[in-house]
Amino acid sequence: MIYQQLGRSGLLVSRTCLGTMTFGNDAWGCDAAESRKLTDAFIAGGGNFIDTADLYAKTASESILGDILTDHDRDALVLATKCWFPQAGHPNARGLSRRHIIAACEASLRRLKTDYIDLYQFHGPDPYTPLEESLGAMADLVRSGKVRYAGLSNFSGWQVVQANEAAKRAGITNLVSGQYLYNLLRRDIERDILPACRSEGLGVICWSPLASGFLSGKYRGLDKPPEGSRFDQMGKVLLPRFWNDQTVALVERMAEMADELGESIVAVALAWCLAQDGITSVIAGASKFSHLEPQLRAAELILPEAMLAELDAALPCDKGYPDEWFQIASQGTFPKEYIRKV
Repeated sequence: MIYQQLGRSGLLVSRTCLGTMTFGNDAWGCDAAESRKLTDAFIAGGGNFIDTADLYAKTASESILGDILTDHDRDALVLATKCWFPQAGHPNARGLSRRHIIAACEASLRRLKTDYIDLYQFHGPDPYTPLEESLGAMADLVRSGKVRYAGLSNFSGWQVVQANEAAKRAGITNLVSGQYLYNLLRRDIERDILPACRSEGLGVICWSPLASGFLSGKYRGLDKPPEGSRFDQMGKVLLPRFWNDQTVALVERMAEMADELGESIVAVALAWCLAQDGITSVIAGASKFSHLEPQLRAAELILPEAMLAELDAALPCDKGYPDEWFQIASQGTFPKEYIRKV
C-alpha cells in the first residue's frame, strides 16, 4: 500500500480508502459479517483510511463499523465520517447549524465507539447557515479533541474557497480534504472544483470512482441492468449519469487494456483516477470480499503513459468558457519562448 499526505496536512492516508456505504444496506449492500470480512481484509492489506457517514444505511454503517473497529488498533487507522443529511423529523436535525454539527458528531462518536474522529466532513453545503457558524462549530470540535481534521464534500469551487477562508478565521489552520464524484465517465470537477482544491490545499478523495460499479465491467454485454442490481434500483439517477453508447465502448476498450496489463478493469479505472493531479485517495466500495482485492492493488498500479493519454482523450471534460478563451488568447500573450520554468 502507498500512503499520501491528505492535502497540506501531515496526515498520511492510504491511496485506497475503504468506503462503507454498503455496510448494513439491505438493498445492494452487505450484512455485518461480510462487512467485517471486508474491513479486516482492507486493514490486513495495508489500508488505514476508512470513510463512512451518518446517512449510510440510516446510521447502521457507523454502528457496524464501530463494532468491527473494537477488534483493531484504533490509533493506527484514519476514520472519516460526515454530517448534513436529516437525522430526525424535526427541522434542526439537518444541515450545518452549530446545533446539528455538534449533535451529529456526538451521535457518530457513540455509534463508532471512539473518542475522536480523524476527519469530519460536511456532506454538502447549507444554503441557510452562515459558514462562520458552521466552521466555528467545527473549530470547537477540533479544540475539544473530538475531531482532528476538517473536510467537505459536494461543495462548488467558489464554496471551497469561502469555506477554507472561514475555517482559517475560525482557527482551523486549513480544511484538508474535499470528497467528490470523480471517475473516467464524470470528470465535471476538472472545471473549477479540482483546481480550487489544489489551490486551497485540499486533497481530493474520489467517491464513485467505479461509476457505481459500471466501470467494474459487470454490466458488459447487457442492454439494461439486471433486476435487483444497484443500477436497477437507482436507475433514475445512475442510468443518465453513467450508461450510454460512449461509456459502453470505453469499458470495452478498458477491458482490452486490462488484459494487456494482466490486471482487472477495476484496477485500470482506479489507477487512472490516482494518476490525476490533486487526487489523494479513491474510495473502494464493496459488497463482497472478492470485490476488494483489485481495488487494493490499484493503489500501486502505474498505467503506461500511452494508456493514460488514450483514457484522457476518450471522454474529456469540456471546460467551456473562460478556459477555451484562455487557451486561444494565451498563445499570443504568453508564447512558450517567454515562459520561465521554475
